[in-house]
Amino acid sequence: MRSLLRTISRRDLLRQTAVAGLASAANFIPAVPAIAQKAKVKVGLLLPYSGTYAALGHNITDAMKLGLAEAGNKLGGRDFELVQLDSEADPAKAAANTNKLIVGEKVDFLSGPVHSGVAMAMAKIAREEGTLTIVSNAGANAVTREMCGANIFRTSFSNWQVCFPMGTEMARRGLKRVVSVTWNYAAGKEMIGAFREGFEKAGGSVVKEILIPFPNVEFQANLTEIAALKPDAVFAFFAGAGAVKFVKDYAESGVKAKIPLYGAGFLTDGTLPAQGAAAEGVFTTLHYADSLQLPANLRFRDAFKKATGRDADVYAVQGYDTAQLLIRAMEKVKGDTGATKELIRAMEEAKFDSPRGAWRYSKSHNPVQDVYLREVRNGDNAVVGVAEKEVSDPGTGCGMA
Repeated sequence: MRSLLRTISRRDLLRQTAVAGLASAANFIPAVPAIAQKAKVKVGLLLPYSGTYAALGHNITDAMKLGLAEAGNKLGGRDFELVQLDSEADPAKAAANTNKLIVGEKVDFLSGPVHSGVAMAMAKIAREEGTLTIVSNAGANAVTREMCGANIFRTSFSNWQVCFPMGTEMARRGLKRVVSVTWNYAAGKEMIGAFREGFEKAGGSVVKEILIPFPNVEFQANLTEIAALKPDAVFAFFAGAGAVKFVKDYAESGVKAKIPLYGAGFLTDGTLPAQGAAAEGVFTTLHYADSLQLPANLRFRDAFKKATGRDADVYAVQGYDTAQLLIRAMEKVKGDTGATKELIRAMEEAKFDSPRGAWRYSKSHNPVQDVYLREVRNGDNAVVGVAEKEVSDPGTGCGMA
């Protein structure tokens, strides 16, 4: 990560040298930290603010703002600036957008994105540049596996982490033959792959994996195929507007009445008001549930509602915890963004009460967290139980793990 001193222009350095020389003649030497404190800490946000995932990007951002406001709108005693850039959930633009923030804006911290394809490009560049990066949603396994780095952290989940437990859970429920369906992109394939791993390990069989071009939301042909296959259940991963459309189409087509629907938690998180009765009875696994009766969650949901007029969801929780991580790390170094090793250590050692539960990191910088089994009941993701406690991503291929 660049210190603020590295972002000062050559002309500014010459000017400061001259000032320092005059001050020396007056037996006064200005402290370097005092110079650094004059600049704002810059936090770059590469998130979707338009398109299918826009609501997710806004909830992450607004929850970050809430957390920072609760800390007096300071990071280690310093003012800060959030530099927001629309990722458009477009992997083709990810490298250019990441460079805009790291090279163009010279941000001290980088956070985002939602789309796993964007995350892969962002993490690659961030590793090369050494910019301290906090992935606030994208679950691409590689980010905290083979692409892991000392400066790369995640405040969300790995795709494996939230879906493997559902495979085990569905097998426990006596389901034998299952169809999985998702968009044909990195996150979708990793999600259904993790589910398959858990399900087959527990004795189940995935009879068909249906991959739909992203971001297509025309599902009728796929639903017809599912009905013809007559599986015991369906496991699905969609998010945002796509999740709304799939769940509604699944119910309206009549498939839901014969074949129960399960999925990754994003299928029903932040989407229930739009899905309405169509979502009732859908089971999902996720590292968060709206109805968790934890003091930290109750406080957070109340504060987020007051601040935004919206109900909090898992994306908001991840944004809020991103702010908590930044706040704690910057407090440890007293606002010195140049203290890279100390900042990394502070993040690695961070422990606090998150709305999702107790917070701590694995060696590969992925959260270790409970994965909850939820069922949609009366328009709420009600907690049925814990599908698996303290799930840690394997960190395969990560030299730090």
